Amino acid sequence: MKSSVLQYLKFFLLFAFGGVTTAHVPDQDVLASLHKLPLDGHFSFSDVSTAAQDFGNLSSFKPAAVLHPGSVDDIATTVRHVFLRGEHSTLTVAARGHGHSLRGQCQAAGGIVIKMESLPTARMQVHSGASPYVDASGGELWINVLHETFKYGLAPKSWTDYLHLTIGGTLSNAGVSGQTFRHGPQISNVKELEIVTGRGDIVTCSPEKNSDLFHAALGGLGQFGIITRARIALEPAPNMVRWIRVLYSDFTSFTEDQEMLISAERTFDYIEGFVIINRTGIMNNWRSSFNPQDPVWASQFESDGRVLFCLEMTKNYNPEEADNMEQEVNNLLYQLRYIPPSLFHTDVTYIEFLDRVHSSEHLPAIATMAQQKQLKGSKDGRRTARSRGARSCAAEGKVAEGSLPGVGRNTAATAASEGGDLGSGFQIEKRGGGGTEEEEPGGRRRQGSRSLSCLSVAAAL
Repeated sequence: MKSSVLQYLKFFLLFAFGGVTTAHVPDQDVLASLHKLPLDGHFSFSDVSTAAQDFGNLSSFKPAAVLHPGSVDDIATTVRHVFLRGEHSTLTVAARGHGHSLRGQCQAAGGIVIKMESLPTARMQVHSGASPYVDASGGELWINVLHETFKYGLAPKSWTDYLHLTIGGTLSNAGVSGQTFRHGPQISNVKELEIVTGRGDIVTCSPEKNSDLFHAALGGLGQFGIITRARIALEPAPNMVRWIRVLYSDFTSFTEDQEMLISAERTFDYIEGFVIINRTGIMNNWRSSFNPQDPVWASQFESDGRVLFCLEMTKNYNPEEADNMEQEVNNLLYQLRYIPPSLFHTDVTYIEFLDRVHSSEHLPAIATMAQQKQLKGSKDGRRTARSRGARSCAAEGKVAEGSLPGVGRNTAATAASEGGDLGSGFQIEKRGGGGTEEEEPGGRRRQGSRSLSCLSVAAAL
């Protein structure tokens, strides 16, 4: 009995922490039949290890083959071939975008993985006019759609926080970000789809044509077909974004302010809220990056609370609209009950804001390289520098001030360890008083500043 329990525990630990790995021996008849298919692209039969991995790293199912389609017809031909093998066949097909599935959804054990990114990118076409849209391949990355449509002064209305995902991938789920409260998720901004069905048919569908398939495929987790093309609604794209973060310690004020903002007719263009761990001591590492207007005042706050609540907002604008934008932002912020000194803001381009998460992915490597460079420099120059009283902060494992644009000592290393962006250029505005609640119009109260322990935590997400 005890032995069986130990075996069960070993299996559970392997499954929970090591993921699931399976190896299927490919059917030689299946491989031979795939060789005979007329394709514009090609199959890979040996180099298939990448197709057995995904972002979640919890499962690893090795396929028998990977299709690199040269056309939509290649996908239809392959799916039809599998369908015609009959219901007793165990051969499966999975469409793989950029590999950001969490539990092996883009894998096919002993089956066929279709590498959607291999579809020709020449299919992307932007149509301007009264109702602008873009036609793009299901394997196209959203970041590429942004850059292409921006050439025409246009952009999709709704986004995900991370743009290095495929169109077919997010439309098979939902596509949610801070614009969703205004425009709905990405699946609510699609005019038309081209889908390869489970029978291998290529079908064009829309709200007016083959509407059942259209609505089933959007958010359908790939169970109703493979999205090979999408027609996505566009709107005029702004040039700049005022990017704002504020902190709360009171959850009720936090949620009520969110509800007020998303219900207002005139409000921000992007709103997201999230919970962050209240880690003391981080603020000093971020102050050099955020350039507080009153460093002494901003460093005096402490809190015993375990978490803080961050509200992140943006207002889109063009340079000639800066004054009006400033007034609108101030009017909206005046209604909120955030901790007074916790207001961060910066102005970035529209593309920089939308691509913020991907940009932060490179920070750990940048910080590491900067530290290594500083460490090497400190060793080489210590002999000659001592006489001048010079010290290298790299000797303490820190990034030297000025080694990265807009980054002060240890900021890059801290940002990397927290998994967030540097937030370079953010400003801290001094609003309200310290340590008290202030009466606002309409009986609303703004939180006092004593509850704040770490202004910089918000920027670490």
